[in-house]
Amino acid sequence: MGINTERDIEANMQIGPTDQGFVRLFIEAAGVEIPMDFDPEEAEEIAEEIRAAAATARQVR
Repeated sequence: MGINTERDIEANMQIGPTDQGFVRLFIEAAGVEIPMDFDPEEAEEIAEEIRAAAATARQVR
């Protein structure tokens, strides 16, 4: 299983700041909850990676 393996799983994702100064990605799927906290610098790095992936994905279409 990898990034190119399609899966038929429904999930919900929420993104927001915590009261502790972190950015939380909260994923819920099939009754499993996964909270992931990142400091603001890490969150900005992740955002840059998502933007770069989106730009690459646009070239495939």
